[in-house]
Amino acid sequence: MSLTTTKKMFQKAYEGGYAIGAFNVNNMEIVQGITEAAQELGSPVILQVSAGARKYASHTYLMKLVEAAVADTDVSIALHLDHGADYEICKSCIDGGFTSVMIDGSHHSFADNISLTKKVVEYAHSKGVTVEGELGQLAGIEDDVNVSAENASYTQPEQVEEFVNKTGVDSLAIAIGTSHGAFKFKPGQKPELRFDILEEVSKRLPNFPIVLHGASSVPQQFLEEINQFGGNMPGAIGIPEDMLRQAAKSAVCKINIDSDIRMAMTAAIRKHLFEHPDHFDPRQYLLPARQAVKDMVSHKMRNVLGCEGKE
Repeated sequence: MSLTTTKKMFQKAYEGGYAIGAFNVNNMEIVQGITEAAQELGSPVILQVSAGARKYASHTYLMKLVEAAVADTDVSIALHLDHGADYEICKSCIDGGFTSVMIDGSHHSFADNISLTKKVVEYAHSKGVTVEGELGQLAGIEDDVNVSAENASYTQPEQVEEFVNKTGVDSLAIAIGTSHGAFKFKPGQKPELRFDILEEVSKRLPNFPIVLHGASSVPQQFLEEINQFGGNMPGAIGIPEDMLRQAAKSAVCKINIDSDIRMAMTAAIRKHLFEHPDHFDPRQYLLPARQAVKDMVSHKMRNVLGCEGKE
């Protein structure tokens, strides 16, 4: 098989009432854990790369890892740029083999966001690549994306039709209460998704794929394991998984997951090294780390995204 775009993936997901998981990748073990889960469950999957991942591993190494995953599986895999900051990085990824890119112009004015997104769409579509745009800003930190709670803003439904029509984007990321990073809410603060905004956006954009960023749940068990084996991380409240499943049954066709994978992987490594302090071979502690990634992704595909067996 070869890499695919997200267009048919999203059409099937919209009609089937499920979402595709978009999982951030940084190294071989993460790529393997994600794609092994997808293969076993018969699920399509999106591997997404941030600017930070490209700096860490380089474009070439990540491309070769993804190409190996495609050769080793028979499920649909799309390769997506997460939070492209400008036209240049989007063009670089399009020219470098990505099948989908996100241009994040949400920090610009509405008019400038349209102008930038349209420019990326025109180039991407000429190369057969799909584009995700964004309206509204999520709070939190993820690699180079850093938005304070004060500067975060919900998507304004009255803007979505004009944005999609003028830019030609293939999917739209909206802000309805999710946030980037592991530590999403203050103590005592209850997470809540604005399903009223999602419903209004869906009415204005019928049959159009919607994307949720910052949708990790960060299970408490991993924080407890990390702290048990030498960590010092505060408690965190993630987005309840039942809310994400509800979103996946509606117009949401892509849900981004990153922090959950990081937490699961870190917990597994800390536990292994605590129990085996004499181990120094990376394969010894990266093996359970890879399994932890696979288990987490399998859980998300089965119980949150609803995409098991949808290949």
